[in-house]
Amino acid sequence: MRLLLSLGLRQARHLSARSFATVSDARVPRIPQTVIEKVVQKYAVDLPEGKVVKAGDYVMISPEHVMTHDNTGPVITKFKSLGAARVNNPSQLVFTLDHDVQNRSEKNMLKYASIEAFAREHGIDFYPAGRGIGHQVLVEEGYAFPNALTVASDSHSNMYGGVGCVGTPIVRTDAAALWATGKTWWQVPRMVKVEFKGKLSPGVTGKDVIVALCGVFNNDEVLNAAIEFTGEGVSALTVDDRLTIANMTTEWGALAGVFPVDDTLLQWYERALKRLELRTFASPALASSIPPPPEHQRINRRRLDELRANTMVSDPSAAYSSHLVLDLSTLVPHVSGPNSVKISTPLPVLESQHIPIQKAYLLSCTNARLSDISAAADVIRGLKVAPGVQFYVAAASSQVQQDAEQNGDWQALISAGAKPLPSGCGPCIGLGTGLLEDGEVGISATNRNYKGRMGSPKAQAYLASPAVVAASAVKGYICSPDSLDPQTQPPAHAPTHAIITPSADTSASSESAQKEAVLPGFPSTFAGPLLFAPQDNLNTDALYPGKYTYQDDITLERQAEVVMENYDTTFAGLVASIRNEQCGGGESADTKRGVVLVSGFNFGTGSSREQAATALKSAGVPLVIAGSFGDIFKRNAINNGLVCIECPELVADLTREYAKDGKRGAGGKKGELTVNEGLSIDVRVAEGRVEVSWPDASRKTYTVGVVGTSVQELWVCGGLEGYVLKSIRAAA
Repeated sequence: MRLLLSLGLRQARHLSARSFATVSDARVPRIPQTVIEKVVQKYAVDLPEGKVVKAGDYVMISPEHVMTHDNTGPVITKFKSLGAARVNNPSQLVFTLDHDVQNRSEKNMLKYASIEAFAREHGIDFYPAGRGIGHQVLVEEGYAFPNALTVASDSHSNMYGGVGCVGTPIVRTDAAALWATGKTWWQVPRMVKVEFKGKLSPGVTGKDVIVALCGVFNNDEVLNAAIEFTGEGVSALTVDDRLTIANMTTEWGALAGVFPVDDTLLQWYERALKRLELRTFASPALASSIPPPPEHQRINRRRLDELRANTMVSDPSAAYSSHLVLDLSTLVPHVSGPNSVKISTPLPVLESQHIPIQKAYLLSCTNARLSDISAAADVIRGLKVAPGVQFYVAAASSQVQQDAEQNGDWQALISAGAKPLPSGCGPCIGLGTGLLEDGEVGISATNRNYKGRMGSPKAQAYLASPAVVAASAVKGYICSPDSLDPQTQPPAHAPTHAIITPSADTSASSESAQKEAVLPGFPSTFAGPLLFAPQDNLNTDALYPGKYTYQDDITLERQAEVVMENYDTTFAGLVASIRNEQCGGGESADTKRGVVLVSGFNFGTGSSREQAATALKSAGVPLVIAGSFGDIFKRNAINNGLVCIECPELVADLTREYAKDGKRGAGGKKGELTVNEGLSIDVRVAEGRVEVSWPDASRKTYTVGVVGTSVQELWVCGGLEGYVLKSIRAAA
């Protein structure tokens, strides 16, 4: 069971701290950490003395950088609504305009202009439309850097793990809080080790690796996890391959995917540094006679030398919740789809089906770097795009396009009939020119082939490597490049893979007995009747119907009346009647009374609507217990002062006792959707203990993760917005 430890939210004077916490008693053994836990420790603020960051902990983080893109506009609105007058640390922020760059409408141009104006006013680094996709820009410009923590209000910030940087997504409220205070909260995900054995065969790429991983491990093995890539096979993967793999760990379900800092990566940075040092408009032959350019702020000799001297690695006995293995030597090129990343098929199998295509795409932050464009150019050089096929290309950045133009690869694509698009997201997110139309089939080097993602929901989309996309564009059907020699490939079936489950003593936290202090104003106990919703994947539409989501004037009282309406129309009335009975019950300062809801796994999956949390809280449910939570729901819940606790053991007991046929998904034994059998519960949140009183007068105690002081202070402040206002006033 995961710990839910946390750190305090206190004053911003600690934001510059970047050192590891030390245990005051030297006799206490050092708790082993993964490299990801070590990086998070480096960027955690206000750690109590001796606190060692582990998976499951709630921590306040002050990341190296936070990136927003076209969604900067709504974040500005949220930032101003918090009452913030200035950005806490302008050098922490990066704005990159990349999503809707083909849109030249007056409305979009005004939006882009307002974002740039805000950046200039506050001294924030700004990259205009055309410079490139934000994630690529952050890698090229060193905002995403090895052994750093960089976040973005975009799901593909996982990509930074390709250069050994812990990158993870945040929501817009978090971004606004970071702008205002320099920090936000994060729950450290469970750790999963993914080990690569062997070496890729010629013509097999990083795209094939991640497409295969999504297909062979397609039962949520890495859902909401932080992945650490290890093994002998890593060293033979190029940095571009690593960026592609890390990028699509998002589609695999993870919150981060991090590669090690090794010689391959360090040599890549040496080449990047050399390029920066020689950047000049003059002939390279004359470079030695020109004074060197100013030192780059983030990619420079001093920083690289420091990285070499202080590279972080995981401790030998670090704990992982799971260990997955993939033998790269058994992998052939794979294709994802149609319309699902969980379906991956060996390319020879699909090629034999002769599936015709109408559109092909080489673009996105996943596979539009120089090596990708070169691979496609090598396939298509001297040939022509097949009749009836449209082939769209866009470089990941202006720098990539410039390099591709200089080496002739860009012109090879255009001469073959490819249609150039500006550097940006474009068709990958269903914007601009070249979208899939009804009945069409497309093959793309992008990261998502969800139904309707790249155009019509009546189209079919496949994902593949740049070389396979280019070959398919030339021949008019999904196929391999002519250069791919079958004799050099392993048999065309699923690659060799395995799941190794760690033993209990290595996966369990050594801090399970640790208690947390209780902040003034936070109840040490949540108590009340227990209601059980025997359902897994209870989504946000069930918790708060979509038809109410955009009624901006709806009150909290009205939210309480419609909560859970799409799951159980009687739920709101049941909770209201219980709350009426509780009135006048003599609630003490250290006990919060209400209705405690218990449900199954992946509670709150679905959309990002925060009303799914605020409706429950408004109804009188101050705390929810589940087997696990959807990550976005949990962020919204904590940001709005709704406490979340994970207790699979209690869920299992309630399922066995009260769910129909002992299984979740069909309501209770009496046919009810919400079980109310007179159970009562006391959740001692700072002690990590749940006590349940059963109808037969017996009691059972469950051990859970504690609610630490960071979540407590958010609760005391009424949520993240209240905390930000408090911080602003304290700094005034």
